[in-house]
Amino acid sequence: MISSNDFKNGMAIEYEGDLLEIIYFQHVKPGKGGAFVRTKLKNLINGTIFEKTFRAGEKVEQAILETKKMQFLYKDEHYNFMDNETFEQLSIDETSIGNKKQYLIENLEITMIFYKGNPISIELPTFIEAEIISTEPGVKGDTVSNAFKPAEIITGAKVNVPLFIENGDKIRIDTRTGDYITRV
Repeated sequence: MISSNDFKNGMAIEYEGDLLEIIYFQHVKPGKGGAFVRTKLKNLINGTIFEKTFRAGEKVEQAILETKKMQFLYKDEHYNFMDNETFEQLSIDETSIGNKKQYLIENLEITMIFYKGNPISIELPTFIEAEIISTEPGVKGDTVSNAFKPAEIITGAKVNVPLFIENGDKIRIDTRTGDYITRV
């Protein structure tokens, strides 16, 4: 058990049967009345974000999360991963992956997060390299500063790229924002 006074951003807690991550917290001591801690929490199972106020010193259960480096193998009806140390394979469903599926490329090394031995989510590397499979050709003379066009990468995700990028080019993408970084 930890006190609400010990909250830190990114900490995982169990509250009312839910597994939550503290996105933001603020300790407030008003001039009148008792102190309290205002928090913004994210449910790690279903991804909902909500705000909750705790009394100062209120006890909650700290959740212990484990992480493992794993490799994405392939997708069939589930997403299949391999543990890099034991070579065991693990299949998880799409709900645990969420929107991160658009950046999952075969053989990509990810970090899988486990709670009580069960996988709950994945963390992608900050940048990935992917091949462009479809984009419109850039027209010569159609260059305005910072002109972009839509492109589709090998996973099916849409990315805005500069006009000089063509089909078959490899690009680096920031997985946090989905933005084009550079041509590889």
